[in-house]
Amino acid sequence: MNSEISTHSGVSLSSNSGVCVAKIKGDLDHHTAKFIRGEIDREIASARPHRLIIDFSGVTFMDSSGIGLIMGRYKLMQDYDGEVIIASPPDYIRKVLRLAGVDKLARITDDISSLIPKEKSPEENKEKEVTADEQSTAAAN
Repeated sequence: MNSEISTHSGVSLSSNSGVCVAKIKGDLDHHTAKFIRGEIDREIASARPHRLIIDFSGVTFMDSSGIGLIMGRYKLMQDYDGEVIIASPPDYIRKVLRLAGVDKLARITDDISSLIPKEKSPEENKEKEVTADEQSTAAAN
């Protein structure tokens, strides 16, 4: 399943192969957190991912509501036997997350490239099929 959702609540979401990425933009405070939380929760309920990556690279301000958002998504992902990963938080947010103990529940990283499945192009899929056909032919001979 591959879906891409863009919302006006300060978060864009994409899901692919059991991984949901939530890219938060702008302020994450008590005014915006409930909307962002709702969007992420809907995507989790729909896609049922095993991994939720919350990308903080676009966050310009965060208050304690951001910690609450992470904790709630952590509990929700536990219901799915999944994990939460915090990606690319600005230094001051990383410090706050560590002081709050969030790093004990969710991995904090700057590099998520290896955590997101890559979609194969039609050419790559075709190559794989040809290779499999060639192997079948070779095995029959």
